[in-house]
Amino acid sequence: MPRAPHSELRIAIDTGGTFTDCVWMEDGALKTLKVFSTPDDPSRAIAEALRKIGTRTKKKTGAAVTLLHGTTVGTNALLQRKGARVALVTTSGFEDVIEIGRQARPRLYDFFFDRIAPLVPSELRFGVKERTDSEGRILERPADAELTRLRETVQRADPAAVAISFLFSFANPENEAAVAAALAELGKPLSVSHQILPEFREYERTSTVAMNAYLQPLMQSYMERLAQRVEESSGDSEAARKHKAPRIFVMQSSGGITALESAAREPVRTVLSGPAGGLVGAAEMASRSGFRKILSFDMGGTSTDVAAVQGEVRAGGQSEVAGLPVGVPMLEIHTVGAGGGSLARFDAGGSLRVGPESAGADPGPICYGRGDQPTVTDANLLMGRLRPDRFLGGEFTLDLERARRTTSEWLKKQGSRLSLEQFSAGVVRVVNANMERALRIVSIERGYDPRDFALVAFGGAGGLHACELAEALAIPTVMIPTRPGALSAFGILVSDVVKDYSRTLLWRFADRLPLAKLEKEFRKLELAAQKEFRAERWHGALHFERTLDLRYRGQGYELNVPATKNVTVRFHEEHQRRYGYHHAGREIELVTLRLRARLRTPPPKSKVEREPARKSSSRVTPVERAPVSFDTKTVATPVFERETLIPGRAMSGPAVITEYSATTVIPPGKKFWVDASENLVIKIK
Repeated sequence: MPRAPHSELRIAIDTGGTFTDCVWMEDGALKTLKVFSTPDDPSRAIAEALRKIGTRTKKKTGAAVTLLHGTTVGTNALLQRKGARVALVTTSGFEDVIEIGRQARPRLYDFFFDRIAPLVPSELRFGVKERTDSEGRILERPADAELTRLRETVQRADPAAVAISFLFSFANPENEAAVAAALAELGKPLSVSHQILPEFREYERTSTVAMNAYLQPLMQSYMERLAQRVEESSGDSEAARKHKAPRIFVMQSSGGITALESAAREPVRTVLSGPAGGLVGAAEMASRSGFRKILSFDMGGTSTDVAAVQGEVRAGGQSEVAGLPVGVPMLEIHTVGAGGGSLARFDAGGSLRVGPESAGADPGPICYGRGDQPTVTDANLLMGRLRPDRFLGGEFTLDLERARRTTSEWLKKQGSRLSLEQFSAGVVRVVNANMERALRIVSIERGYDPRDFALVAFGGAGGLHACELAEALAIPTVMIPTRPGALSAFGILVSDVVKDYSRTLLWRFADRLPLAKLEKEFRKLELAAQKEFRAERWHGALHFERTLDLRYRGQGYELNVPATKNVTVRFHEEHQRRYGYHHAGREIELVTLRLRARLRTPPPKSKVEREPARKSSSRVTPVERAPVSFDTKTVATPVFERETLIPGRAMSGPAVITEYSATTVIPPGKKFWVDASENLVIKIK
């Protein structure tokens, strides 16, 4: 990383739909803070958090602040279609590629579905007379008159940003670079395909570049506003005067951080910023407890993010966000609209539905004091699973009486005869079914057996539902990491600096790769990585991870495998695991080579804040006993504060475990204990 001052305060902040989570190291201890998010301008909540942290740390003189940020600005802009007005410049005759897309229909037998509209309307798509063939030979260069005409046409259209994506620019970018140079005079942000995604498949590449342009003005404005608020929050301390302003880095969808300027230039790489931090944190904490194969389950206020990890977190090459393809590397995370703030409703047929609409931070659930429609959080409170006076460590009291009264009135308006207990249990069952489907998608549908995995549950609401989901999927073990409600921020804190590079080659071979040619191509990418890291003033040894996208000749999809000498064997094995068959001896095609450049972040050496050691014979005393509903049964359940649990001592459910950032519910008969790494382990099977 850039050379650190003698004393540095590293703060990781993850902006969620309901809460903004912060973690930082202080005197060797990991600290946590949660503040309510400000959806209209997320930087306001971040500034408030920094002010509170500054007060708690007493703004130690001489300490420079480094802010590591996970953002949802790009994600929300895509979901709500609130990005910039974008122009698309492409090869003449291919202006409609972004709308034609692929032949695959979202629903096979539905002839009346509404297609997802492209980010660039037809009147803002402009063709250029140019042509490069698939081998990279220039067949036609854009004439000077053509460039002048294009520049004037785009200027009259007055877009906020411009995306440029030519056919076969990945093989030779000369024509694309010439057009980019001509349009640079307009002073608009440019997204150029050979710089962002030099790969084949013009639809996915064009969609990715258009998405980057769609987000650029918004993200640049947000980053500038964030930098200003962060600088203002640093005040007039000696550290602020000495170091000017806190340094800001942003979490990428691929599982690594990057400089603020890079994130503003290529915002398409940040659309899963927060969830990526959660997956990195889950894998890190699970490895400390000896779990290498995990299903991560991150349930927050507005959504649930799930993923499968075997050993290490890996990014995939093709993903989809808001129904649009994205070609830059992203962690393989599946998201559903199910969170603590998900709204309950009855459909036209009288069936109970939950989500994807959410109460968010404003107005929030009924029990927060402003909402008027029941949510999953209200249901958990009415079932006794959430303790009203132990939310956020007692800093915020949930209004149980308001939840009962308002929910009863809402049920009457809906014409429902369900009791509060029946309705609450129904809400939990429905949202569990939604999340169970999501977990099946990342496990069973990808060839993984959930019985071989541990479920790592986190987020503010993850521990409330984890055991029931594990039971439904026959997952034998649930692990609740330490500080689960802020694990995404912790993942951002421990993430490495990462940059991804790729190039499509389309080489065919039988058994052996042309290693000399391959080494030459990888060296080009490594030199480009070293140049970019130096330009951003990063210091330290870079670690390179080489992988290849391979397929059998004639296939239309690829598998990514490490670039090792036995790569063909590895490819056959992975194809067998993923699809149930392989073709030994069949010609293989090397489609794309990929390079990940990584600058490792030293892991924080934290000591755990616990009460003084107890004698081994001492008992763990619950802070209260409360009636808690487990589906149709209500059981008198002990409530424990997590920090009082003795590591290594096994206990039996039912139990409710409360802590500052989350609550965990353990059904009757399930064994649980805190292990040596401070993670809560629950035995399901």
